Amino acid sequence: MRIAIVDPEICTPDKCSFECHNFCPKVRAGAKETVQLKDNLSVIDEELCIGCGICAAKCPFGAIKIINLPEMKENPLHQYGQNAFRVFNFPQPKRGSVVGLLGPNGIGKTTILHVLNGTIRPNLGKEEATDQDIFQRFRGTETQNYFKTLFATGLKVAYKPQYVDDIPKVFKGNVQELLKNVDERGAFEEVTKSMDITPILNSNIAHISGGELQKVAIAATLLKDADYYFFDEPTSFLDVKERLRIATLIRERADKGKGVFVVEHDLVVLDYLADIVHIMYGTPGVYGVVSTPLSTKDGINTYLKGYLRTENIRFRDYEIKFMTKPATKSVQKHTLLAWDDGEKHFDLFSLTITSGTAHEEEVIGIVGANGTGKTTFVNILAGEIKADKGNFDKKARVSYKPQHLPRDEQNVFSFLSSHIKLNSSSFKTINQHLNIERLYERTISQLSGGELQQVHIALTLCADADVYLLDEPSAYLDVEQRINVAKAIKSVLQLNAKTAFIVDHDLLFLHYLSDKAMAFLGEPGRKTKTHGPSPVADAMNAFLAQVGITFRQEDTTKRPRANKLDSVKDREQKKSGHYFID
Repeated sequence: MRIAIVDPEICTPDKCSFECHNFCPKVRAGAKETVQLKDNLSVIDEELCIGCGICAAKCPFGAIKIINLPEMKENPLHQYGQNAFRVFNFPQPKRGSVVGLLGPNGIGKTTILHVLNGTIRPNLGKEEATDQDIFQRFRGTETQNYFKTLFATGLKVAYKPQYVDDIPKVFKGNVQELLKNVDERGAFEEVTKSMDITPILNSNIAHISGGELQKVAIAATLLKDADYYFFDEPTSFLDVKERLRIATLIRERADKGKGVFVVEHDLVVLDYLADIVHIMYGTPGVYGVVSTPLSTKDGINTYLKGYLRTENIRFRDYEIKFMTKPATKSVQKHTLLAWDDGEKHFDLFSLTITSGTAHEEEVIGIVGANGTGKTTFVNILAGEIKADKGNFDKKARVSYKPQHLPRDEQNVFSFLSSHIKLNSSSFKTINQHLNIERLYERTISQLSGGELQQVHIALTLCADADVYLLDEPSAYLDVEQRINVAKAIKSVLQLNAKTAFIVDHDLLFLHYLSDKAMAFLGEPGRKTKTHGPSPVADAMNAFLAQVGITFRQEDTTKRPRANKLDSVKDREQKKSGHYFID
């Protein structure tokens, strides 16, 4: 089976010499229809294509991908058009369970959710599929009954989209008005209290933070009286305690006999929440395949190993090992940044900072609940905010990536080249890990959240600075991209003898990346203090002790796993004071 993909955002025949057509062996042999120009876009006939890949190699824009696959047992579940992305197989809907979809960005997870919730009607790889075509495809299965009910509009669904930024554009008013408008279960008081939304009920939707907007979107989904609930990346910008609290609330919907599907890249949350997992593999932007169901533990471990034993498929040529951090030298490093005990006071909030230092090639992870002053501390280091008390090194040059990223109408190449040197050793190192070059022709405003994140990480790490401050760099990135970002950060620090502070809520990511860590403790939004920099396990333990969550090591991969609240292991670790087992 052969797949030919032409990216319409990059393919610009009026700026090239039609190399894909002119160099094609089949075209040269007389089969002119193998590669044609239609509507100012190259179109490749997959039946005639021999899969040589010459067109992909010759395309000056990198707009073409040719993939040779073993013959699939069935046609795609859905295909977005000729020479466009397609997805194979389908997860079986199951009431009373939480089904997790795990895979890289661009592999079709959101497409699957859209098929499940009725937003996309599967075409089975054709221009259009009839109801009977779809029923015949899934005959004799629960999926057939699911589609029959869905198409008859007898199935009620609730969907939390991946990106919540557009909510203020479609709804004007305060949080309370929005949630009461969608409350079909009469659970407004229960849900808003459980999710700690009560303090912002009178706030205008347009004025709340990204994390608060995420919670509002989840609450709006949970308040609907649906048969199936779909959550696309529900934990972005939420702290660890909020993530596990929301996982519990989502879990309750399944316990009531509802069906739940979740797309999530935070493996701690997915592990805590899901009953079964479908791995999705393939080539991002080209095709995706849904695996058979696996238990959550086996599914996550299989994904980390990169080998799907049940289907004899190796979908990655390396294993992801969270317990193995990028190597650091054990010699004493030069101090790049030092700060004294300090304080910062606002009208309703105060932060007490303990003294500390940061050294060459050192990554300091920052953990803490939302509202504990992590971003305030980062802004003090960056010189964006002045501390009320304490001496903070003004000599260190700081490069800062904020949590919320601006968009631009330039293409990626113009945007980056106007700020940094693309021929620098730093950018070449980053590009090896993140492949930023693939995005050069794309417009900044049209990038996905993950693509925009990677561009701004590259921009930050290539700046001429001593200290790099990155606020939530894992947001919208998949598991593999998070590991690649960690490797890029470490590589740049070692190349240039610099230091970095990383604020993030993905504890696996921070555990993998950090040499030391700081914990922000106290009462969020009122009065907090810093702990550390100290060994990673110490800072994690201090933070988790405050939020009342314990982590153990998974036997096979040694990855941290959250214990169920009040489980035997949870009680044992709390009694011993070991909230984080490294």
